[in-house]
Amino acid sequence: MADHPPAPAPARPLRVDPIALQRHLRRTAAAPQPPWLHTEIARRMGERLDLIRRQPAHILDWWAPLSGSGERLRQQYPQARIVPIGLDDQPLPQAGAGRWWQRLLGGRAGTATGTEAPAELLWANMMLHWVDDLPTLLARWHAALAAAGFLMFSCVGPDTLRELRALHAALGWGPPGSDWVDMHDLGDALVHAGFSDPVMDMERLTLTWDSAAALLAELRTLGGNTAPARQPGLRGRGWRRRLESTLTECLAGPDGRLALGFEIVYGHAFRPISRAPVQARTEISLDAMREMTRRRNPGTTG
Repeated sequence: MADHPPAPAPARPLRVDPIALQRHLRRTAAAPQPPWLHTEIARRMGERLDLIRRQPAHILDWWAPLSGSGERLRQQYPQARIVPIGLDDQPLPQAGAGRWWQRLLGGRAGTATGTEAPAELLWANMMLHWVDDLPTLLARWHAALAAAGFLMFSCVGPDTLRELRALHAALGWGPPGSDWVDMHDLGDALVHAGFSDPVMDMERLTLTWDSAAALLAELRTLGGNTAPARQPGLRGRGWRRRLESTLTECLAGPDGRLALGFEIVYGHAFRPISRAPVQARTEISLDAMREMTRRRNPGTTG
């Protein structure tokens, strides 16, 4: 009997509608400032840098137009080279970068990560929740980091906007946003990608607004609705008026302000130093030997 090839694995359902996401990213890139919440989370995440004694010389600020972190990183590491990475995962052009003919032709200087040497810190503020293919992105981050370099990131967790989710479910309106990844699953994904010592943390924030219109305007800056199962089609002004009145009725507190909860997940992990496996016969490349020598003897050159 002839062997039959194995059946292809079923396609994994998407968490984030890529078309809706690209629409959000284009809108964000055109905005004069990143969302306020992103800047605040960058400040809070920056406080965790005080616990790490290492002083990175090369830093990648991933999805810098969303990050709201440039000033915080410059204050923390004034001597470091900070490379902003755009929403296409490519380095953003910087003043004076590359040769004159590269700038004239639109070429990019450096490697695919924007630095001639691997980075010692990869910083990713409030963007990981938009990524459906975690293994591919984490593998790229791992490759972009030097041995003993570290990753710091933040993103929203599953309890974000739970009040709004409950409201939409009760009214049969479809989900108001994508499902977000649990921090324990993120920790497992980091380990599978080759990172070591992942540490995950979480805090809950409550934001308030004085009107439903202000609430919806800010949520739009944070991403809109990217759930693939959201209600299709355009909704008219009548639905918008009903939504605003429902939000006011269901979310207003004793002071009249409307409140929504956000779960913010923080994480950091290291790229471990390469170590030769102990075998009866061990072969080590010259580049690997140089790397291990430099890490054990920082003053050594070769």
